[in-house]
Amino acid sequence: MKTTAPAPAALHRPAVSTRLFDAVDIVATGLFAVEGAAAAAHAGLDLLGVLVVGFIVALAGGILRDVLLGDLPPAAFSSRTRIIVALGASLLTFGVLAAIDEIPALALATADAVGLALFAVGGAEKAASRGANLWVVAALGTMTATGGGLVRDVLLNRIPFVLSQSVYGAAALAGALTTGMLLRWTRARGLALLAGFLVAFLLRLLAVVFDWQLPRLGI
Repeated sequence: MKTTAPAPAALHRPAVSTRLFDAVDIVATGLFAVEGAAAAAHAGLDLLGVLVVGFIVALAGGILRDVLLGDLPPAAFSSRTRIIVALGASLLTFGVLAAIDEIPALALATADAVGLALFAVGGAEKAASRGANLWVVAALGTMTATGGGLVRDVLLNRIPFVLSQSVYGAAALAGALTTGMLLRWTRARGLALLAGFLVAFLLRLLAVVFDWQLPRLGI
């Protein structure tokens, strides 16, 4: 009787588009769309400008992550969900701002911190699942979390937030590194994601509340 030879190990690479990863990525997409749309509205852009900036901020980091991992087409384009969430959240933000003029700064900072942390740990987990080493895992988690904001600030013609607010990229890096280390040491995926999220979120939010900054040269 003929038996089928087992497939090579490479063909058994773990799938990364799991429900948990998708949930983390989609929630982060929506939160970054809100933050990007609010920034565009406060800069005086019209409805189209708000939608464009919100859309780009929401998706840019994830697209960068997937391109660098060779996961093509990027998750943002492989299904409609992320596109719908990005546009819907941007449109909703425009409507809310039209009604109440301003969203409290702390609420926006909290939403941004949650999105930053989710993208950091999601990017780190996806890189780790592809067999990347710890430094690549940390770098891709950080780039996923900060890529959208970098593009936003370029579009709005201002100094990139990740370079001027020092405990921003640093918070994303800390969260991504925590996730990567726990995935390597414990293989407990849920614990790794939760711990990395808490590190990035709390570090960023505390930096906002207490105005923490990394050392600068007084030149």
